[in-house]
Amino acid sequence: MTQQFAERAVNVAAPTGARNAGLADLARILEDQNRRKLDVIAPAAALRFREGNLHVEGVESLITEDGVTDVDGVYRPTAVADEGIADKLKIPLAYLRRMRADNVPLLDENVNAWLRTAPERRFMLRAFRGEHGPGMRPAEGVARALLSDSYKLMDNLDMLLAALDGVKQSGHPTQVTGCDLTDRRMYVRVESEAVAVQARSLLRGYRSPFDERSGDELPLISAGFVITNSEVGGGAYTITPRAVIQVCRNGMTMAKDVMRAVHLGGKQDEGVVSWSGQTQRKTLELITSKTADAVRTFLSREYVEAKVREMEDAAGKPLADPTKTIEHVTKTLSIGAEAKETILAHFIRGGQITAGGVMQAVTSTAQTLTDADQAAALEALALPALTAAAAHG
Repeated sequence: MTQQFAERAVNVAAPTGARNAGLADLARILEDQNRRKLDVIAPAAALRFREGNLHVEGVESLITEDGVTDVDGVYRPTAVADEGIADKLKIPLAYLRRMRADNVPLLDENVNAWLRTAPERRFMLRAFRGEHGPGMRPAEGVARALLSDSYKLMDNLDMLLAALDGVKQSGHPTQVTGCDLTDRRMYVRVESEAVAVQARSLLRGYRSPFDERSGDELPLISAGFVITNSEVGGGAYTITPRAVIQVCRNGMTMAKDVMRAVHLGGKQDEGVVSWSGQTQRKTLELITSKTADAVRTFLSREYVEAKVREMEDAAGKPLADPTKTIEHVTKTLSIGAEAKETILAHFIRGGQITAGGVMQAVTSTAQTLTDADQAAALEALALPALTAAAAHG
């Protein structure tokens, strides 16, 4: 499997992200992240911006049998953390980004002024600790997110292990075909070729834009799903059904059937956050159970056949002017100009001058994107693109 890794943050405290990684590589990265994580409930009075970085001051350290966890320090915000700061302090995000790019002293002044308006207000800071520098002085850490103090921690590694246990309990033969990890979300794609259905009408005349293999020769769609989770407020834990076109590995997700587990909880006390074992165990048992139920539904032949029939009804609609249709679809779905050009190129190479060809071009374009969040968002637009293309004609 192709693996592509990229450094996600700006210093040594930032673990590595992944695109199209294997399960073992994802687990290794998540284990490393767990060792560096620091989650703390802090009042606004303990937070300050200096030189564009978040300073935490006056929060009590946590003493455990493993040692002392220091909280006070300097944390460089990621783009996701900046989004949370803008949201919690009601600063327009575009303005915050402009200040960070062009006037950091003004950024400090704005953030600190709004923090001072309610010094008792509490936030959850999710961070990565920095490594110790020369003289054992703490290095700069990473501020991953600024969230509500009622945000419920559902960490990627715990959720992944619970979900995989649920998959195992379901009894379906499956394989993990790819994993992505960004500052915002984790994605784990699971597939079962044991549940593959014929889709001759849907794939008639289609060629893979990657190697020109024919859908007429391999007219199969496999059942699958994608597991996602966000540790930083980027969305709920979800299991979303996913159909995979075997001839080109295009995947399309069925968002309307998604199973969710939302990160909502009670208010937390100030200081370092540490869940009790019983609370953690109950949450993960629920995830395992829900996952097993979802897998039994999404990996049933009846479910996949019904979805294929739904797609075939619209996919055969011929297009009188494909260029105008793709222009309409991309504008309607707010797909950017660069992706639109790739979609048009893939549509031409795919050879299907139909609404189904537009859907295939959208999903194959998603495979080419290096940004996993953008790829997942584009893949989720495959079925809306089919509907829009069929309606435009």
